[in-house]
Amino acid sequence: MNTKNQVVAEKLNSLLADYQIYYQNLRGLHWNVQGNMFFMLHEKYEELYNQASEVIDEIAERILMLGGQPFHTFGEYLKNAQLEEAVNVSDGKEGVEIVLNYTEYFLKQFNEILAQAQEVGDEGTAGLMSEWIGFAEKQIWMLKSYLN
Repeated sequence: MNTKNQVVAEKLNSLLADYQIYYQNLRGLHWNVQGNMFFMLHEKYEELYNQASEVIDEIAERILMLGGQPFHTFGEYLKNAQLEEAVNVSDGKEGVEIVLNYTEYFLKQFNEILAQAQEVGDEGTAGLMSEWIGFAEKQIWMLKSYLN
């Protein structure tokens, strides 16, 4: 793997670790949500963790395409993730706020990886990041609208 690809692959591996924590947190939010928002949020969290699962797969495959090795153990995820585990969150509003904070964090990560990919001429990674930036911006708008 050349040095340019290595830098992008390392950033993608960090993103992969964070996304695995995000995915598991969404599962926990889905399982534990209670209250008058249960039905809507239970369904929404399932939609989000299914989307996250697809993103995780795309990140790992992109790392492989760049010649890297994606993290694939919980130990690696926990060691390399910046996101924290959300434990026993059952309050709907709190859960949505957590998802909003994660999405804002990912938007920042996507923009940083986009800049790095563009710098080294990695159009494949840049294209993925551009797509995910649009998704994150829309999700942030929707989550903020929901919380208002």
